[in-house]
Amino acid sequence: MNTTLVKVVVGVTLSAFLTVALPSPAQAGLIGNAALLDAPQGSARDAQLARVQVALARADVQQQLQVRGVDANDAAERVAALSDSELSTLATRIDQQPAGGILALIGAVFVVLIILDYVGVTKVFRHR
Repeated sequence: MNTTLVKVVVGVTLSAFLTVALPSPAQAGLIGNAALLDAPQGSARDAQLARVQVALARADVQQQLQVRGVDANDAAERVAALSDSELSTLATRIDQQPAGGILALIGAVFVVLIILDYVGVTKVFRHR
């Protein structure tokens, strides 16, 4: 290999490591009482999770989960394991759906279960 090219690559890598290792200044400020009192009590994730769990606890949703061969406890565990963005999307879709739109929620949960099972994160469905 060309020694000049090796020297350039080593030099760039070394300078990148040194740049990352340099301390950066932090800025801090005081939080006023008004900002603290205006902050919402509780977590937005908790509220979204509660909304989705209420929807999953409905009798018609439980029935549709059973029809599709999904255990309700597994679905609840998968919902609890969703990332913040996925949970936010799911909770927003629940709010936007009409009364019969709960099937879309079931479909979304089912798709998430299939993807997680295919990737190997969970073993929801039994393979032969």
